[in-house]
Amino acid sequence: MKNLIVQKLSCINAWKVCVLLLSFLLVLPIGSLFFIAWEDSGEIWHHFWNTNLPIYISSTTKLILGVSFLVMVIGVVTARLVTMYSFRGKNFFEWLLIFPLASPSYVVAYAYTDFLEYAGPVQSSLRGIFGWTSAADYWFPEIRSLGGAIFVFSFVLYPYVYMSARSSFLEVSVNMMEVSRTLGLRSKAIFWKIIIPITRPGIVVGVSLVLMETLNDFGTVDFFAVSTMTTGIVDAWLGMGSVSTAAQISLLMLSLVVFLMFIENIGRANQKFYQQTNSRFREFPLTKLEGVREIIAILICLTPIVIGFILPVLLLVNLAISYFDIASSVELLFFAKNSFVLATTASVLVIFLSLFLTFAKRFSSGRMIPRLARLCILGYAIPGAVLAIGIMIPAAYLDNYIDSLLLDYMGISFGLIISGTIGIVVFAYVVRFFTLGFGPISASLDRISPTMEMSARTLGNNSFNVYKKLHFPLLKNSMAVAFMLVFVDCMKELPATLLLRPFNFETLATHVYLYASDEMLGKAALGSLSIVGVGLVPIIYLSNVIARSRKLN
Repeated sequence: MKNLIVQKLSCINAWKVCVLLLSFLLVLPIGSLFFIAWEDSGEIWHHFWNTNLPIYISSTTKLILGVSFLVMVIGVVTARLVTMYSFRGKNFFEWLLIFPLASPSYVVAYAYTDFLEYAGPVQSSLRGIFGWTSAADYWFPEIRSLGGAIFVFSFVLYPYVYMSARSSFLEVSVNMMEVSRTLGLRSKAIFWKIIIPITRPGIVVGVSLVLMETLNDFGTVDFFAVSTMTTGIVDAWLGMGSVSTAAQISLLMLSLVVFLMFIENIGRANQKFYQQTNSRFREFPLTKLEGVREIIAILICLTPIVIGFILPVLLLVNLAISYFDIASSVELLFFAKNSFVLATTASVLVIFLSLFLTFAKRFSSGRMIPRLARLCILGYAIPGAVLAIGIMIPAAYLDNYIDSLLLDYMGISFGLIISGTIGIVVFAYVVRFFTLGFGPISASLDRISPTMEMSARTLGNNSFNVYKKLHFPLLKNSMAVAFMLVFVDCMKELPATLLLRPFNFETLATHVYLYASDEMLGKAALGSLSIVGVGLVPIIYLSNVIARSRKLN
């Protein structure tokens, strides 16, 4: 009996030690930012404070405000139409509206720049039709501007709000709506006074994801010459060689994210809504649209799909065909292989670590491991450029320490062992996208009743057999979803890859960025289409999963 107790305590301690180590590694980049930010940056910080930093803060603020407003309008309106109304094409729009999420914002930015710039087909056609000879003869909105960046981000990232808003709308109690009608409220009043207050937390979650993606972006804002805090981090690090200044700007950027989340939490701190579970999953009453109203609904749903996905893809296809001989090469296949290896390795690690953490949280007692699990998922809120700074600092210190030890005791020097390697890029992916793997797997495991595990144990199954026969069959769908989400985001990730990759090591994302930044969009088109094609895989899969689950219900 004593040996059994000792064995159980050792197992629990092993869980806690491993979770502590995992959480330390995943939170290390944030801690290192605070450490390096205390170092003296000399006159560089004062120079930034008096010159560029106010521009960075102003541009970032305007960008997130503009994007937040547009994605809320697009996402909520389209979600309301496909959830509460019946019209032709509604079933197709339900999943087509998710498609823009497959296109990285910087890829869409490159496509629209080629389409709308002075030498592009739109302005060239206008000059031909009206006989204009130069830009001085007419006015045309500049795509490479803050407004252009807001436009691109909004029509690429609105699916986050659309999905969260649609999910929240479907959760609204039908009885609550019926009672509201008996009290004399019309449909419009019910939507604004009942549905929106109830679903606001879900909508805010979608907007928060959009803001995280917007703050993480580097390719779009750099290509459009918009001075945001992300470009300021890169300028301070690579342009002026001041890591401490880059860390200070990174902490300022993180403070902005925390402040936005804090404001929203205050706004809904005293708002609580409850609904009856017996009416929660009743079929949502649909209002049939006909005539002009139906046409308007179709156009509203079709517009973001065309702008955010169809038109950019057609533009890239046209460029890829026109420059196929130049764009297609052995190098492109090599870059695709690099992207595939990095994304696959990171995805497998994320799934493995997510499984470990979810089981540790389930089988351990106390609050320690659940609290550590919440720390582990903070990486998704960290922009890629900020994450790169936080990872490079401890990696450089560790490299120098190992090198000095080898030099002192063995008389040899290996230089950089960790920094500038593929391993450091994979580590950045794991930290940044860990929450994408942990979330679906943890949610699925929580739905498995502990009594099922107890029954399997009483039948003589050991831990491995319980996982093999019970957990794995029930978790495999969520594992597949998590793998694809992490894989696609790794394929699209630009800032962290650009800053941490080894010398002369390119992925599809960096390949596209480097050619596009040199105004060679034709050579970047085929790589851009490859990234979009990979991004479509989980979108189609998730759409089919949602459709099947709806039929089962």
